[in-house]
Amino acid sequence: MAAAQGSSDVSSSAKVDFLKLQNGSDIRGVAVGGVEVTLGITTAGHDVLQFGLASTPAMFNSTLTEDEINHLPVDGAIMITASHLPYNRNGLKFFTSAGGLNKADIKDILEHASRIYEDSSHGSTQELEQASKGEVSNVDYMSIYASDLVKAVRKSAGNKGRGPGPRRRGGAVIGDAPARQGYKLDKVLKPLGAITTGSQFLEPDGMFPNHIPNPEDKTAMKAITQAVADNKADLGIIFDTDVDRSAAVDSSGRELNRNRLIALMSAIVLEEHPGTTIVTDSVTSDGLTTFIENKLGGKHHRFKRGYKNVIDEAIRLNTIGEESHLAMETSGHGALKENHWLDDGAYLMVKLLNKLAAARILNPNVGSKVLTDLVEGLEEASVTVEIRLKIDQNHADLKGGSFRDYGEAVLKHLENSISKDEHLCKAPKNYEGVRVSGYGGWFLLRLSLHDPVLPLNIEAPSKDDAIKLGLAVLTAVSEFPALDITALNKFLQQ
Repeated sequence: MAAAQGSSDVSSSAKVDFLKLQNGSDIRGVAVGGVEVTLGITTAGHDVLQFGLASTPAMFNSTLTEDEINHLPVDGAIMITASHLPYNRNGLKFFTSAGGLNKADIKDILEHASRIYEDSSHGSTQELEQASKGEVSNVDYMSIYASDLVKAVRKSAGNKGRGPGPRRRGGAVIGDAPARQGYKLDKVLKPLGAITTGSQFLEPDGMFPNHIPNPEDKTAMKAITQAVADNKADLGIIFDTDVDRSAAVDSSGRELNRNRLIALMSAIVLEEHPGTTIVTDSVTSDGLTTFIENKLGGKHHRFKRGYKNVIDEAIRLNTIGEESHLAMETSGHGALKENHWLDDGAYLMVKLLNKLAAARILNPNVGSKVLTDLVEGLEEASVTVEIRLKIDQNHADLKGGSFRDYGEAVLKHLENSISKDEHLCKAPKNYEGVRVSGYGGWFLLRLSLHDPVLPLNIEAPSKDDAIKLGLAVLTAVSEFPALDITALNKFLQQ
């Protein structure tokens, strides 16, 4: 069993609702003060390998790595992380060799934890310490993982891009790689021909003194864009805290995230697997569909939001005979079939670097142009906006029902309303919410996976067209008084 480090004082508080800690396929939130993670595992008679500071993708990979000297592979791995959430909000992710655990697995774990907590007199450590049976060992797994990562990416590219000579090396700057001490990025990037001078914000600091380490955060992207310009780098790369999400910036300062990053990865994957299906979340653009299907010759399968939903859908398609090699969410989560369907931000970025390095062998001055050329022709909307419509759970209009039932009623009413509008057309295939095309753009209104919120995404070629789409939504949802439409009205009045 592999685990991350952590300890705290024991609490003797009253009954704890462990199920409230479930967040999809993760565990997040504040439970109780406890003992080391490792003590609970060793008490059950299992040995523990401590990896220390690590990345989420590496934790999964430790269940696959064959290394008898270091007691690998492990039977299971636990990552302590909460990504870019505040310093006092940690979480747990669980892995076996079959991949990350799903929602049902997490619920089962929490129910077991609740029973164990109650049976152990609210977590008394004395009995646990006396019953401890397993052993704890420290393993520098991140060095092993870094080496394996380079080999895997080279293999997927036909062993091209082995790292050109000093005069042909490309510059890459890294921002927000907090797992650097264990991850040792130089052990991944240098063998592929990258010079990482100018990288920034690499030392771990859970207080996030510079900005939130989030590939979707505007401040974060501005910081890495500036670093690229200052260092005249070919490419800038940014990760979130646990390295399962990523984005990039080319030498001209053009951001490669969201739809652009999916388009770029799709271009690379479709070169390797012509005709394959690309699975994405529900808020990807119509322009991306056109790019994947008309220019790249692939198939775009738009599914529900949530990286695990997207990955599981790609896996499902393969089981029924529809080949899929890439599953990506606009948040920066991306998984490849060749990498065991793990959402590994580092793996995606190293594939980009490998493409860059291979091109520089043929043309030392190509820079990041080889990457930006791959997304040439991607149609992008002039107006892109997300508006969150909150449901007041205490409003009388809910009539004692759940916010989820209320949200579904809103969506059903919207669907009926747009069917009467000749300017609007509901998407023929839609797995989440109500997606509608019209006025040269589209909108999607859906119910949040966990919160009493209906996020509204609008993309359009102009502000006027976006307003027309927004007005169509407003006309329908105005009949639901428990729905806060303040943000939508503000957008329409700008």
